[in-house]
Formats: sequence, C-alpha cells, structure tokens
Amino acid sequence: MEISIDDPFFNEKSLALADLYNVIDPELFINIVDLGLVYDLDFSQEGKIIVTMTLSTPHCPLGDAITTGVKNALADDFPNREAEVNLVWEPVWNYDMLTEEGRKQLGF
Repeated sequence: MEISIDDPFFNEKSLALADLYNVIDPELFINIVDLGLVYDLDFSQEGKIIVTMTLSTPHCPLGDAITTGVKNALADDFPNREAEVNLVWEPVWNYDMLTEEGRKQLGF
C-alpha cells in the first residue's frame, strides 16, 4: 500500500501503517503489510479507521486473529477512533503483492 504525500490524512495513514507492521500473520510469520494484505486505510469518517484488506485465502483459519490484531495495533495510537476491518476478496491476493521485504522473508 502506498500513501500519497498529498493525501489529507498522510500523517495518520503513515502512523497506522507503521502500527500494522506489528501485526504478524500467524501461519507465515510475516507482517500483514509486507504480505501485501492491506489495501487501504480510510480516515474520512469521524471516529473511525476503516482498514480495507484481504487474507491470503478466503477461508483462512486465523482470519479472526489477524483482524483482532489489526484493531489492537491501532488502538494505542488512535484511542478516539474505532478500527473497522473491511475484508475484501478483490483483488485476489497473490504472491505478486508481497513487498520486497516480504519476498526476502519468504525466500523468493
């Protein structure tokens, strides 16, 4: 996920993205940002952060753990906002979505 410096929520999104590096996929042991699972962060609604993301598979058995991890990771830096996780399946996640660091960690 890239954030434009012209985005009116650039600072908030940058902080939130940094927080999400701490959310580790419990099966792959790589953070969800480097896995390319996070598609968007929306701060436009007062009192909310909407995280649009996917999982590596639609039937990921640890999806609840990951979404709870997202909410917990954002809670400290954004105590006045409720994190909502919007799971989407389009675009379908694939290995091309990994960051360079994610590729290194998986040995690609």
